[in-house]
Amino acid sequence: MIWMSWRQFRSQALAGAIALLPVVAYLIITSIDIRRSHDRYEAQCASIGNCAEAMLQFQNDFRTRLLLLAILLAAIPGILGVFWGAPLVSRELEMGTHRLVWNQSVTRRRWLTVKLLLVGFTSIAVAGLASALLTWASSPVDAVSQDRFGALEFDARNIAPVAYAAFAFALGTVIGLLMRRTIPAMAVTLLVFAVMQFVVPAFARPHLMAPETTTREMTLQAFGEVRGFGDDPVVKGVGVPGAWVTDTSALLTADGDPLDKATYRRCATDPPVTAGAGAGTGGIIACLADLKLHVEIAYHPNDRYWTFQWLESALYLLLSGLLAAVGLWRIQRHAT
Repeated sequence: MIWMSWRQFRSQALAGAIALLPVVAYLIITSIDIRRSHDRYEAQCASIGNCAEAMLQFQNDFRTRLLLLAILLAAIPGILGVFWGAPLVSRELEMGTHRLVWNQSVTRRRWLTVKLLLVGFTSIAVAGLASALLTWASSPVDAVSQDRFGALEFDARNIAPVAYAAFAFALGTVIGLLMRRTIPAMAVTLLVFAVMQFVVPAFARPHLMAPETTTREMTLQAFGEVRGFGDDPVVKGVGVPGAWVTDTSALLTADGDPLDKATYRRCATDPPVTAGAGAGTGGIIACLADLKLHVEIAYHPNDRYWTFQWLESALYLLLSGLLAAVGLWRIQRHAT
């Protein structure tokens, strides 16, 4: 049974290995470039005494390249689910070869279990290899930036991609079993996996653990660090050093009440001109800073990173197990 499953799968495995080889080579080259550059910038900061500026330039040199690699490798679990999971059973049903297999001495559940284990663990190995190489290649940059909770960085590094691959493969297999048509099953697998990869980071991941909270006074300097202002009394991009900010309250007065919209809009549309601040953004910041405002921030410190990796991986592995159980239950009741 194992040998027959391997013979059916070997052409797909070969295609996957050929597609992965250039990625592996590029990651090794990138790792060498990053480490050489890191050593060069460390030597610079030792000589000029300004490590912060040198390390910032080091991050900027590789930011775009690592972002593109993270996008590519974060897509690998979904690709495996589409091209290895969805056709696994649907192709047999579409071609009618399941009638021959299911009338042999091997039971349907054993037949599907062997396929799930063989192809599923191969999918996990491919995703794990890609993730391990990217994690290794980018480790000097990650150590400097300390941005471990970035959506793409989290999804493409360490152990989470292994769980994503297991889920995507099980999802594709079950959708193929239910739909019985390969191309539609591939399309639906891609859609469902993409939705999950948006929903979980945006809505589930921040609540896997209870966040810590803090209050930040919105001084002139604090307002100068924000990324932007909303239409309502809110600011965007208020950070906490060494932490992942998950929620920021509206601007609050000294009494803890939300800043009223009229006052906020007056600062935004007609700020008073003060010394050192014109009527533009500087005037808005000065106007708001004079109001003695603060915000309440919910955040997760960076030392929770591995806890989040394990919790999210456990969630996806649990879903994978449930999908596999559904597949084994459904195939036993499938009409021959």
